[in-house]
Amino acid sequence: MSTSGSAPTVSDVVAALERRFPPVWAEEWDRVGLVLGEPATPVRRVLCVVDVVPETVDEALAADADMIVSHHPLLLRGVSSVAATTFKGRIIHQLIRAGVALYAAHTNADVASPGVSDALAALFGLTGLRPLQRPAPGSPAHGDDRGFGRIGELPQPMTLAELTRHAAAVLPVTSWGVRAAGDPGRMVRTLAVSGGSGDSFLGAATAAGVDAFLTADLRHHPAGEHLAADGPALIDAAHWATERPWLDDLAAFLREALDVETLVSDLDTDPWTVHAAAPAVDDKEPDREG
Repeated sequence: MSTSGSAPTVSDVVAALERRFPPVWAEEWDRVGLVLGEPATPVRRVLCVVDVVPETVDEALAADADMIVSHHPLLLRGVSSVAATTFKGRIIHQLIRAGVALYAAHTNADVASPGVSDALAALFGLTGLRPLQRPAPGSPAHGDDRGFGRIGELPQPMTLAELTRHAAAVLPVTSWGVRAAGDPGRMVRTLAVSGGSGDSFLGAATAAGVDAFLTADLRHHPAGEHLAADGPALIDAAHWATERPWLDDLAAFLREALDVETLVSDLDTDPWTVHAAAPAVDDKEPDREG
């Protein structure tokens, strides 16, 4: 934290974030840390976002933010150009011209305790939290209660149908909504949650013996094979909705650690914008012949 009495700098914000979410905790394929910004630039206002897209960049500029802290990295995959004629290049040019720094905390925030999945678990009032999948022994992130996803006990048992409706009520609203796979009447007492794409943890959810697993981006074949093998019921929500709750925790941490003003983006950056449920069988028009 800055000790000069003036506003903290980009370097101060980076130091605070990396104490809380060390970059060495990130997966090898991930790209976390400072993306752009002058280390000595003062930071008075930070916007916390899930995705760095034109809409959230516009939001940062309209709010006169000095820095964006995002969950998803803008430059996760290598690029050979940041020309302003490219999608990512336009964003980078816009931020540099405006003097707005950009930092990303991704899988290092997923694995942290508390981290992304703790915020998701809190929406459901889960107690007795433990990681769904711990980092491999010997990895930098191994230890304490760190790990991907969380497992906990619901305050009271619900059927899968009830829990799915409850998830739709407590998660941030998206057009995608919430869907579930499994017996609607199945009783759920233990719930595993994982912010973001979670079908790589299907095996861990089965091994943990939970009643249901809530995550995002579940695919047809892995989900079907999981259920056929008597795995836990599945609840699939929008990717953005499962990670947005963490932004509130992130903003609170930065306010406390650095005495900066923090804003949280509620812009729904889920790419799916239209949802139409099929009519119930009883609602369909009867066939008319002759």
